[in-house]
Amino acid sequence: MTTRTHAARSVASQGHYAGSVSRFLAYAIDIAVSSAVFALALAAISYVAKVVTGHDVSWNKGNAIVAAVFVAWQFVYFGYSWAASGKTFGMAVLGIRVVMADGNPVEPRRGALRALVFPLSFLLCGLGFLGILVQRERRALHDLIAGTAVVYAWDARAARLRFLAREAEQTTVRRKAAARGRTRHAQSPGLTPPAAASPGAGGAPGLAIQGARNHPSRVTPPPKPRR
Repeated sequence: MTTRTHAARSVASQGHYAGSVSRFLAYAIDIAVSSAVFALALAAISYVAKVVTGHDVSWNKGNAIVAAVFVAWQFVYFGYSWAASGKTFGMAVLGIRVVMADGNPVEPRRGALRALVFPLSFLLCGLGFLGILVQRERRALHDLIAGTAVVYAWDARAARLRFLAREAEQTTVRRKAAARGRTRHAQSPGLTPPAAASPGAGGAPGLAIQGARNHPSRVTPPPKPRR
């Protein structure tokens, strides 16, 4: 398989079902982002409460209320993202998107439903995610319930792959041209460099003078003038 063919097939991956690695990395990014936003929100609330009441307000991560609010925030983060645009921040970074099972843009209610049933895939040691590895459509349990799928859909990624495909094609053309040039040079007979032109008009006088210099005995002296 040539480099051009490989790059062209990579470009065609846009619209194909996303793999497990891309989806896991996107989820890890989303967890980090949503947790950071939640922590900043708690810090902001604590600061406002301190300004208003004059007392420090601390949040215990083990508090049931804080845990419940955090879980609700996760539903809002994922549900709103999938319902509004079909992708979260992490999915946008990795170039993947949630769509309907038939490939159409995801419906808002389907996106919200996907967020509600998403925790079911974590049950039984995460067996709900097994479909991503074994199914052709790479659909997890929550995808099957919500009627969704995850595909590659990053235009910038496809544009980059097209650029690499053009670069690979140009490199192949240059290599082929260089190989043809070397082949022609190896098959051409040796050429004798032309002799340097001798001084003199038309070349003949110069050759006569050169011959006279090489054979001085052949030079006829000029006749003596008569008195």
